Amino acid sequence: MLPDIPVFLETSNNFKMLAIFERWDETSGHHIDNTGKSLLLMLSKFGMDTVVFLLCSGKLYTSFLNMCSLSIVLGDLTMVLYMTAAWLLGPESSPVSLCYFLAHISAAFKALPMPMIAMGIIDYSIEDTHLANKSTFCKFLRNVVLTLLVWMLAVVYAVASTKTELMQLVYATGIKALACEVKESTFMTYFILGLFSAVILMMLPFSTSIPMWVREADRLSKSREEPENQRSDLFTSTPSTETKSSKENDLGESNWLRPPLSLSLTLGFALVWMPFLTVSAACLAFGFVVPAYISVNLFWLECTKSLLLGVVFWVKSKSLGPYSNLPNNVCVWHVFWHLSKGTWQQQLPTGVFNPSKGKTNPFFYI
Repeated sequence: MLPDIPVFLETSNNFKMLAIFERWDETSGHHIDNTGKSLLLMLSKFGMDTVVFLLCSGKLYTSFLNMCSLSIVLGDLTMVLYMTAAWLLGPESSPVSLCYFLAHISAAFKALPMPMIAMGIIDYSIEDTHLANKSTFCKFLRNVVLTLLVWMLAVVYAVASTKTELMQLVYATGIKALACEVKESTFMTYFILGLFSAVILMMLPFSTSIPMWVREADRLSKSREEPENQRSDLFTSTPSTETKSSKENDLGESNWLRPPLSLSLTLGFALVWMPFLTVSAACLAFGFVVPAYISVNLFWLECTKSLLLGVVFWVKSKSLGPYSNLPNNVCVWHVFWHLSKGTWQQQLPTGVFNPSKGKTNPFFYI
């Protein structure tokens, strides 16, 4: 039994996940040590999380969840270093037993998702308010303190709730094994299944319109990425030219309905994260579950960041439009705001002066 394929024991209507450290057959003398396989599993997670962190996470001071991403990568590194030492020196030479370490680290990771989500939604909500008008150093210090606080709560929960009893299993075939109970994240299971189901239920009634919306979103996205010198004529055109072009665009789009803002933002989220949610939901449906120190990873955290940013963007856009100070994200929320509202011109990062109006009457075309 491999460490990444848990054994479940039913006791008092509860299921326990067991990590198998080693197996042996006293008759044949065959012995299997799974420490190396556990190390390979953690190395894979550390590599995956590091790549996601480098590709997706922005500046650490911009948001609390960006700092949480770094903390999870450091947590992965700690697991890799410990498992490397246990593999090279042997479990007997480790200052902390393998059972104690895995049981507590799985419980700590299990406790992370809920406080991270709660603090993340508060952090995003106070953007564009006077509470967010702080220096870069203050934001960085705040994020560090809050991240350390979340990890402290997780460690306290792990120490208070974890039992580290090393179990000896005897199979019907006579094979014996040493195992230890590790925690899975039930919250993660419900979160992924619930989010996957919600996206499917929202998008399914509009399945025939989705390809058209995706093409329009792609057109808007490409328009935003055009070099400034290629679109300068568009933004310095006269009002009559803008009105004419807008009418032509509206006539070309009169045969289909634009999605409401909530549905448009859901589409933007689904285009990025539906593959991850589909694979995760399929694994859960087929009974493939893993300990919390594997399931709580940066793929999940980045998906959660997109969800929270989308919700906050949707709420704030009612008063601020698409131009809030929320951190950058892999989901291009501005494009899908324009998709819903029917606006096809994009705002420049800075104002553009219209020479035709002279120096005394500048216009900023948006």
